[in-house]
Amino acid sequence: MKDFKDLRIVNNFYQSSSFFPMPTTLIGTLDENNETSFGAYSLVFPYYIGYRDYFAMLLQSRNTSNTCKHLLKNGKCSINFMPDDKKYFKGIVALGYPGDTPEQKRKLNIFTPIDGLRQEENPNEKYPKVIKEAFQVFECTWDRELDNAQNDVYMDEYPGPYHNFNGITSKHGAHFILKVEKILMKEKYHNSILQGVTKYNFPPIPTNFGFRDSQHFFESQFSRPLIEDVPKKELNLSSVRYAADRADDVVKFTDDAIKLLVNVPRVFLGLVLKGCVKWAKENNVTLITEKEMNIINEQRKKKKAEMMSKSGWIIWVIIGAILVGLVSFLLYNFKNKK
Repeated sequence: MKDFKDLRIVNNFYQSSSFFPMPTTLIGTLDENNETSFGAYSLVFPYYIGYRDYFAMLLQSRNTSNTCKHLLKNGKCSINFMPDDKKYFKGIVALGYPGDTPEQKRKLNIFTPIDGLRQEENPNEKYPKVIKEAFQVFECTWDRELDNAQNDVYMDEYPGPYHNFNGITSKHGAHFILKVEKILMKEKYHNSILQGVTKYNFPPIPTNFGFRDSQHFFESQFSRPLIEDVPKKELNLSSVRYAADRADDVVKFTDDAIKLLVNVPRVFLGLVLKGCVKWAKENNVTLITEKEMNIINEQRKKKKAEMMSKSGWIIWVIIGAILVGLVSFLLYNFKNKK
């Protein structure tokens, strides 16, 4: 191959043998004194994204880290997604140095720890704090039962055997499947998700490229995202289903109902779905089928006909007023000519 070179694959291949885009996060866990300690992480990815009992993230960590130690003990963490800011990046890198104790990391921390929603809802429990400067936070619980990792405990060294995907997974590594309990979002970006995301209300998300050459952390700064409309030919049942599933937490649509929305122009789909949800809630309906869609369409047609009828009367009144004005104008001119 003339266009590519074969590169040797070594440990930490994602940053030593390739260029791989990752998020920039600070993960909060509880130490032995139930105080929050934050560590910098980028190997954090969605794991269970839907159609299960819960949603989950995957965290990869050194198994000698404070984060690993704390998760093995109490299983709670906060994943704080940090915005693009040069000062913040410097502060994040300071919290990513291995070997520092939780107390040392707290002294280095330039960010503002505050109580999360889980702490507010359960004041008698103890949860990791979240970072005020983050643009979004996932409050999570480790699912220690997966892969039979419930008996894993922190050790200075791990001789094995190892788990496949959860808990201690290698001599130096650990994986944690984290159940997402809460997603906290700054108001501006909360509104953008509910009301429609544009390139102007997108959070300033940096892209992390890891630790390289044993001396530098690399991160690219945020720029407004490019936007490309979905081709009309791809507005099929699955794309409408995607939008319908996110229209409301309670009101859902069957496939038969979705089929009746396939030909709705994309620009109006959100408005139509909101109208269907509004009708469903007014009529105590939680599942919209083809039957309900036909009722909704009939009511819409009836309402449209009524509006057209009213509009027709208004048009005739306007035409009548114009004719009266025109006749009056002609009579006035005729009298003046005499």
